[in-house]
Amino acid sequence: MINIPFHLWRARAVYERGGIIAYPTEGVWGLGCDPFNRKAVERLLRLKSRPWQKGLILAVAATSKALPWLKGLTDAQREQVLASWPGPTTWLLPHLNHWPTWVCGESSAIAMRVSAYEPVANLAAAVGGFIISTSANPAGLAPAMSAREVRRYFGQQIDLIMPGTVQGLNKPSAIKDAVTGDTARA
Repeated sequence: MINIPFHLWRARAVYERGGIIAYPTEGVWGLGCDPFNRKAVERLLRLKSRPWQKGLILAVAATSKALPWLKGLTDAQREQVLASWPGPTTWLLPHLNHWPTWVCGESSAIAMRVSAYEPVANLAAAVGGFIISTSANPAGLAPAMSAREVRRYFGQQIDLIMPGTVQGLNKPSAIKDAVTGDTARA
């Protein structure tokens, strides 16, 4: 039997029942849920007052889980993405009609990050490979930098707050477009 810490077992149960999890990321606290559970994603978007059209980022447990979305890239584009993973860079990749609109919004791309930060990677692995990763803040306010700030913003509306602290990047992950090479967020 695999020895999985209790907080990850609990996170998996919350995820599977459509709950919202707050967790530390590389730079800010994030909110996550099952990207394939429409009700969970819609609830998360309501908490943040974020329009679905903007799309959301996925934290991915391992590079191998993201490989199907690299197939449409040139060798050079694929090499650039793989050279940055695992790490704090989020890439916009062709979604290949696999991801629901409530995750990718109005974009033809899906935003993915394979994190090197253990709390993110372990959480994504515990829930099956993919978890929404959006900053823990209502729209227009600064991202939460601590569990205390998450509680202040959302009170009891979050189903689980994971243990830990942010890695220290002090800002959300950079977002780059794998096809165009443009930086969407530095």
